[in-house]
Amino acid sequence: MKSLWNDDEAKQCAADPLVLRVYTSRLLGREPELVLHGGGNTSVKIAVTNLFNEKEEILYVKGSGWDLAAIERQGFAPVRLNVLRRMAELDSLSDSEMVKLQRAAMIDPYAPNPSVEAILHAIIPFTFVDHTHADTVVAISNTKDGREKIREIYGPRVLVIPYVMPGFVLAKKVYEMTQDADWQQLDGMVLLHHGVITFGRDARGTYERMIQMVSRAEDYLKAQGVIVAFPAAEVEEDLLKLAQIRCLVSRARKTPVIARLRSGPRQINFANHAKPAWSGCRGPLTPDHVLRTKRIPVVIKKDPEADLKHFQEEYQKYFKRHAYGDFVCLDSAPRWAVWPGHGTISFDATLKDVGVIDEITDHTMDAIGKAEALGGWQPLSEKEIFDVEYWELEQAKLKRKETTSVFQGKIALVTGAAGGIGRACVEALHAQGAVVAALDIRPAVKGIFNKLEILGLVCDVTKEEEIQKAVETVVREFGGLDIVVSNAGIFPAGEQIERLDSETWQKSLDINLSSHQFLLKQCIPYLRAGVDPAVVVVASKNVPAPGPGAAAYSVAKAGLTQLARVAALELAPSGIRVNVVHPNQVFDTGVWTKEILENRARHYGLSVEEYKKSNLLRVEISSQDVAQVICALAGPVFSKTTGAQIPIDGGNERVV
Repeated sequence: MKSLWNDDEAKQCAADPLVLRVYTSRLLGREPELVLHGGGNTSVKIAVTNLFNEKEEILYVKGSGWDLAAIERQGFAPVRLNVLRRMAELDSLSDSEMVKLQRAAMIDPYAPNPSVEAILHAIIPFTFVDHTHADTVVAISNTKDGREKIREIYGPRVLVIPYVMPGFVLAKKVYEMTQDADWQQLDGMVLLHHGVITFGRDARGTYERMIQMVSRAEDYLKAQGVIVAFPAAEVEEDLLKLAQIRCLVSRARKTPVIARLRSGPRQINFANHAKPAWSGCRGPLTPDHVLRTKRIPVVIKKDPEADLKHFQEEYQKYFKRHAYGDFVCLDSAPRWAVWPGHGTISFDATLKDVGVIDEITDHTMDAIGKAEALGGWQPLSEKEIFDVEYWELEQAKLKRKETTSVFQGKIALVTGAAGGIGRACVEALHAQGAVVAALDIRPAVKGIFNKLEILGLVCDVTKEEEIQKAVETVVREFGGLDIVVSNAGIFPAGEQIERLDSETWQKSLDINLSSHQFLLKQCIPYLRAGVDPAVVVVASKNVPAPGPGAAAYSVAKAGLTQLARVAALELAPSGIRVNVVHPNQVFDTGVWTKEILENRARHYGLSVEEYKKSNLLRVEISSQDVAQVICALAGPVFSKTTGAQIPIDGGNERVV
């Protein structure tokens, strides 16, 4: 591993040890093989002058919830060092009590909670302390005779700590083991199955020592001929089964989840080789990963429903084997799957969390490959992993009420998404937690939203093959489909029937009617595997109250409404709701050009401003107004409604 230290960058931090602490913490955080998503922690001891003009030693330790890759100085919790050291002398201390005492010993009540490793950092008699979960070192310790291998690599200058629970138990263990230790003779510590700790008087030396220790582990693997390669492999694709798997996992978890299938060489090779795959089923790379991935993945064979049922039954047995007291059983749904021939699948409620699982499992697969080449993967015992998964501090979180967005974990598709009602729908669905595929014929749709959770796809909805490709992309990216907003449409220039040209007529039918049938046809198989699936069709007031000069538009929208009614009848047995909205006079859309607006106002003998509010309530209707109604129809409020036609027009006397 190469050092990332830069003298010019470091000079800018030299005057402030906390700023320097931030700098080297970020260097560690830039290496995914050292820390992943909040893993690891760092600290610095600084003498400060308190309110009474007395010098007081303070441990600035990484705060809970902060990621080393992006940590700022406010991400470090300042705790009185003498209190932490006295806590290490206690015979016993629950982790909840530890957290409470650490919080009470802080000099800034607004700072984040100190890391659960704060006491451990405090008892190490050096200014800087770095703690990582270095993959290579942990992988070696997760092998048969792992302790001996670690001792062989590092010799007597590295203290090897047997695995114990993080928090007070670990701090106490190290405290007892180092009572007679000559710290000057130590370069660091290896916590078996957990990580690496280095320390020193200065930030650079501490950081460089971490890099050196990891490099020695890498050199050891090279000397043993350990090379993990992932040759190209054939990939099977079954998107419908993927959607079905995602639906089964969502039901097991009792909340919708995104399912990301990855079929790269790493994932395919891991899934296709029984030995590594089943090795992966014995436990995670480091115990804290269990909080993200659970102890093992589900292995998908031929029958996903049976495979998932087996996984859940085994999880319940696992809980009963080790639970005691008033433990609350977590949901029994897997967080990732091994699917031979297809790859691996990560499941979670948000794309961000799915990405975390992706990275953790990638690192786990690599580590398993290394360990297998060294004689076999041997992670912590089931009981030790359970103790982390059901850690007192994690159980406490369960008792807090968590609020989730209406559509969190839901997957939505919107057509005509680059402007007007479509764009407003994309933004409203996203704001309420959904991941959204935004389809539009305009290339600009790919760059409009600029959000991880919104996928812009260029698609001509009058071409069924393009719709098919887009829908498959959505399922491939997110794992399924739950909500379809069939919105794409045009408003042709007004023309009397006798003067209406065939091209305008056909274009309106193609976009305002036929394209919606194409979309439904391609989406229905995936909606059947969706979570509380719903379709909302955007029609028009012109259906119940057509106007002269709008035959091409009105007829197409009437046909669309009838299509939706038939769809409601056909899809109800599958639990798919189909409802229609009839907007009217939504002027912030591309449909209403200045010319059309002026012509329609003139037709009714009104000014443009009068025309905009020519409804019973005398209000103007916006795209956002329509989007909110659409979201309501797709959501739980209308979970028992299908075949409805809902106006959003301020009230129309010709309809009422």
